Amino acid sequence: MVKTKKMPIILVVDDDLGVLSTLEIILEKQFEILTAKTGKEALDQIAEKLISIIFLDIQMPDIDGMEILRRIKKDQKNISVIIATATNSAKKAVEAMQLGACNYITKPFDVDEVLLVAQKALEIKLLKEVVCFRPHREESKFDSIIGRSKEMIDLYRMIEKVANNDSTIFVSGESGTGKELITRAIHFNSNRKNKPFIPINCGSIPEKLLESELFGHERGAFTDAINQKLGMFELANEGTIFLDEISSLKLNVQANLLRVLEEREIKRLGGTKIIKVDVRIICATNIDLKCAIQEGKFRQDLYYRLNVVPLHLPPLRERRDDIPLLIEHFLKVYNQSFQKKIKGVTNEVLEYLINYDWPGNVRELRNIMERLVALKDDDVIVSKDLPFEIYVTNKFKKVFQIKGALKNVCREFEKGYIESVLEKTGGNQTKAAKILDIHRNALFSKMKNLGVKK
Repeated sequence: MVKTKKMPIILVVDDDLGVLSTLEIILEKQFEILTAKTGKEALDQIAEKLISIIFLDIQMPDIDGMEILRRIKKDQKNISVIIATATNSAKKAVEAMQLGACNYITKPFDVDEVLLVAQKALEIKLLKEVVCFRPHREESKFDSIIGRSKEMIDLYRMIEKVANNDSTIFVSGESGTGKELITRAIHFNSNRKNKPFIPINCGSIPEKLLESELFGHERGAFTDAINQKLGMFELANEGTIFLDEISSLKLNVQANLLRVLEEREIKRLGGTKIIKVDVRIICATNIDLKCAIQEGKFRQDLYYRLNVVPLHLPPLRERRDDIPLLIEHFLKVYNQSFQKKIKGVTNEVLEYLINYDWPGNVRELRNIMERLVALKDDDVIVSKDLPFEIYVTNKFKKVFQIKGALKNVCREFEKGYIESVLEKTGGNQTKAAKILDIHRNALFSKMKNLGVKK
């Protein structure tokens, strides 16, 4: 029987039964919900359960919410904490972020906002848990990154040069290469490391909420603005803000961001007060912004303000030497997650994984390893366990190495593909014929003509 991962656990800490039931209704489809009506009850549950996220009310009857947050961060640093409060105290919200809270929300709750901050908190939790890189210790001081290839070592050296200055950094790279992990390495090796690090995926936030999320809003600024809300730039004050998928910003938001870069000040939606912010900005994209500029989708002046220090994160196919290290790492991660004891992969599997081009990069490798570990009952991963696309791709590469007449290349291509399908189906010709969309007799004839063994 295959063991599956449990739903992430959210602990809701509040002395108001109405709040507990409201958040439980909003979140129960995506999370396992625990509740606590006192600070002591919350700390007991934290000690006993593997909690991913905590919604924590500041005003608790026995232990102050800020004190609970301090204890959580002292003992359980990998729990994402969201502060929930009925007050509009900017001082408390900023203090909570300084102590390590990843976000805050105000009562009464907006359903979309609750789901959004919960998902963002879970992403932060997973990023801390499943670190995708680790450097050679002799080459770099970054302990949270895996990668010993020349490309990664060069990147580490560049990061060390820029970590302790406040220059705006522009990180480019394909989706799934680990851009946020690199920005975390920059922040936590900088002189801002004890201040907030706030990541924002600009592409995942609904357009109507994005400006409010970034710059905040005043009460009554728009229909649903029941309370004042601090923006992420305020909450990141003296720290670092990471704007991922910067290319998805609309032109009006780009104009506001340009003001922040030039003047280091913001203005909340619906407000008139100018607020000074001291924030280091790191942004990332997986598309060519120069093309977006030509298409009129991105401001050229903003691009030049962002592209002060460019860092490029190479795709996995350009640093194949790191693949064995990543495989080993993910095996450990998912052995623990699924309570398995898989020892490793065969040399054939390792060759397939190294030769595969990984269009989804490290994220795709991580997902593949999770699937392999989850579905594996034996102690070694073999070639038949691999996803079909990886297996077939390796067969294709061997065909492309053939030289000579076109008819010979076509013959070897057809032979290799049939062999790969037969191997994947365990030699079952009926299943193979169905995949190939030909009659079983036609398959048998081709096997005979091409010299394919049964």
